[in-house]
Amino acid sequence: MKKNIGNVDRVLRIVLALAIAGLYYEGIITGVTGIVLLVLAAVFVATSFIGTCPIYLGLGMSTRKP
Repeated sequence: MKKNIGNVDRVLRIVLALAIAGLYYEGIITGVTGIVLLVLAAVFVATSFIGTCPIYLGLGMSTRKP
């Protein structure tokens, strides 16, 4: 797959995922909302490491510099 996530986007995704995980760990977000956000955080981390976002592909977007 073609990489379409830039460095700033990668860092922001990882920071957001860590924030969500921290909020869940501290018990601030719980229940179904917490689980949904944890899944979203896992997707953020995975796409950050892979460098490709399927939603960006569908929209024809890229935050990566040419």
